[in-house]
Amino acid sequence: MFREVPVLPVVVPLAVLVLVLATWHLRRTGMLTAPRATVGLAWAVYAAGVVANTIFPIYLDKPGGGPRTGLLNLTLGSGYEPADALMNICVFVPVGVLVALVAPRWPAWAVLAAATALSLVVETTQLVTARKLGGGHVADVNDLLFNLVGAALGLLLLSAASRIPAVTGLVDRFRWAWTGADR
Repeated sequence: MFREVPVLPVVVPLAVLVLVLATWHLRRTGMLTAPRATVGLAWAVYAAGVVANTIFPIYLDKPGGGPRTGLLNLTLGSGYEPADALMNICVFVPVGVLVALVAPRWPAWAVLAAATALSLVVETTQLVTARKLGGGHVADVNDLLFNLVGAALGLLLLSAASRIPAVTGLVDRFRWAWTGADR
């Protein structure tokens, strides 16, 4: 039996930190409203969920004893299942939505660049934990690609919803920028 780092003592403080920072930022800028705080809460829950499901397990004593191979896949399509692609797309749809809400003045390319950076952090952390701590995940270029597709889909969904007259005002209430709904 291997000793694992427990998940909750890591992800719960992470979620609290994200929520506190989001609330602090909104309050400092005078934009604290319940809908915007809800976006901060969504980020907090999302961050905790992603860390819990993509980084863990982390072992205190590495299984296998020696260096592990196969921890990094840089070949597009190699050993990648459609179910994995769909899962990565679905997991990153919220990133496209949440980044666009938090940074509403950013152009689409900047939202996607932020999503790519977040995905790179996840994949790099998976590689490091797999090599150093016996983590159970493989860093995969395919994950990076399909995470980006998911973020693009989330951005497109938010953009489409924002163009529906009955929904525009509602979406604007969640954006982290002063809008006509604030005045």
